Amino acid sequence: MLQKKVVIIGGGLAGLTCAIHLLKSGHPVTLIEKNKYPNHKVCGEFISNEVRSYLGFLGIDINAMVPAEIDKFTFSSSKGRTLLCNLPLGGFGISRYKLDHLLYQKAISLGCVVIHDSAESIDFQENEFQIHTKENGTITAALAIGAFGKRSTLDQKLGRSFFNIKSNWLAVKAHYRGNITSDQVALHDDQVALHNFDGGYCGISKVEDDLINVCYLTDYTHFKAFKNIEDFQQKVLCENPQLKVFFESSEMIFDQPITISQVSFAKKLPVEKHILMIGDTAGLIHPLCGNGMAMAIHSAKLCAELCDSYLKNNLKSRSKLEEQYTNLWKSTFQKRLLMGRILSYVLRNRKITNILFDLMVKFPSLLPNIIKNTHGNPNI
Repeated sequence: MLQKKVVIIGGGLAGLTCAIHLLKSGHPVTLIEKNKYPNHKVCGEFISNEVRSYLGFLGIDINAMVPAEIDKFTFSSSKGRTLLCNLPLGGFGISRYKLDHLLYQKAISLGCVVIHDSAESIDFQENEFQIHTKENGTITAALAIGAFGKRSTLDQKLGRSFFNIKSNWLAVKAHYRGNITSDQVALHDDQVALHNFDGGYCGISKVEDDLINVCYLTDYTHFKAFKNIEDFQQKVLCENPQLKVFFESSEMIFDQPITISQVSFAKKLPVEKHILMIGDTAGLIHPLCGNGMAMAIHSAKLCAELCDSYLKNNLKSRSKLEEQYTNLWKSTFQKRLLMGRILSYVLRNRKITNILFDLMVKFPSLLPNIIKNTHGNPNI
């Protein structure tokens, strides 16, 4: 039986960020991740500048990755009507393939122990965790941090309530080469676009190496009537003239798009069975808000700072640690998640969307204010 101080289950954006922070604070960390690096993930691949200085604190040189700098936002209705505004904070586009691999290399350089394995169940007894893995037996830990993503068999094993709620959301992502265009303006590296279509919405933005990330979310009831993704894109997404122009003038560089089904935006608890949850494991904001990556990084920071205090005996009990993390997570993210759910409902209703669009045309400050309510404060 392996005995560890801190074990993080999941080596995505949140898990790796949390590991790096704790390692920099002097705490040994073991990370369990089933996949090898680098790999692609379904993700919008836009990061708000709210976390840029924090990544610098961790020793992550964003500029060295030559991301696409983004400071404008284009929004289109399902019929192709467009609005353009400045992003209040701005941000950058970087692929998960490149960013996760860089974070992994940073964690390794700081002494992180990475076990490529699957965690099959987690028990808590006598004030320690027992993490049962597929290949490496049982690992015990003083602290367990859950970073195992949007939906995992661990969620089911832990009896998390959201897992039993059926979700019809399907997410699709691929990289393209081509031009992002609009009837109103040619979009270059400095802009991210959100295009509505019947039953969903599609984000398009540049990442590094002049690649274009396309990631869309659709209700499965709309998708299932079609034979395949290409058919669905041609007959549904391309009803929006903006998306039609893009797909006709761009070439996918993936062999096939990557997908994830049963994407749940139901409420989750940030602490369950004494496990501190971070990133999408704690709560998932709708991709239309364009801020899931920043939230994952921010949640990792909150968790790491409190774990550091606990491990240094400044927080005297596990219950205090769990209480403070729960309260801090809710105060930081609850409002943003609620706004995401509201926006999702609005954009799925064509009549309400058209009313909102007319209001945003009449009151240009409305769109930037909506964006502000889904993003955090700069320089966390």
